[in-house]
Amino acid sequence: TTEMASQEEAEIQISELDLLSSMFPYEEEFAVTDQLALAELKHYVENESAEVPSSKVQFILNVKTDVPNASMVEFSMACALPFKYPTVLPEITVRSSLLSRSQQILLNSDLKSYLMQNFSGEPCMLSAREWVKDHAAAYIDKDLSSSSRTASDATQPEVTTFTRLWIYSHHIYNKQKRKNIIDWAKELSLSGFCMPGKPGVVCVEGLQSSCEEFWSRVRRLTWKRILIRHREDVSLEGGGHADIQKQRKFPTLEEKCFDAHGARGNHMDLGQLYHFLEEKGCADIFQMYFGVEGH
Repeated sequence: TTEMASQEEAEIQISELDLLSSMFPYEEEFAVTDQLALAELKHYVENESAEVPSSKVQFILNVKTDVPNASMVEFSMACALPFKYPTVLPEITVRSSLLSRSQQILLNSDLKSYLMQNFSGEPCMLSAREWVKDHAAAYIDKDLSSSSRTASDATQPEVTTFTRLWIYSHHIYNKQKRKNIIDWAKELSLSGFCMPGKPGVVCVEGLQSSCEEFWSRVRRLTWKRILIRHREDVSLEGGGHADIQKQRKFPTLEEKCFDAHGARGNHMDLGQLYHFLEEKGCADIFQMYFGVEGH
């Protein structure tokens, strides 16, 4: 049945992710960006009754490679495994600051053709990484003559992505961290809110690149546990300032204390958080954070 197949596919995905993490133990080489999806996938494999995961596992593979007349260049592979992978190909986007837009488009379409021709139905993340390591640098020098470049760029309207990240932390008490969260959000033009206490909840929204920069800074601080619980991405054609503003659910980033008058006044009143999210049209997020355990 299709059920069986998907369970089997999920197992293959997990063993491939395990292999990647044992080969590339450092975050700067391999990092799962959506821990929740990975947890759901494992839960699905371990419990036959579990629901099919709601989002695909996403991760980053970074590849350093030598380029003639330049030092090492890093290529970043943003990857997502569709539920049907490896029956279908993984979704991979390779980027590097040294690639022009047209070089990047060409590199990605060549990688895709290579995978289509050689790996139908089998795990191929390592092979994809090898291919990028061996071939990507050559695309930096490809002169896609200026005329063809402007043509392809003209037909592709600039697409801006608006992102909203829902971050979960075991707790947020530290005053310096709370100050960082507010200052960085301001610096990166992000809005949202931060609920200190235990658990700690941070929501930031704005340009995708700004959200990613915010997350990479926050993640580097010392935490008992912190992860992105949920991520929303909206592609905006044109994506001017006004379009971005329209997407926002929060005017600025502020700290919200829903004090439950606990012993130390730090256990937040989740009922108040729920009503606050409901007001902002984000009630479904509460479910994602606390699931059925929303005591």
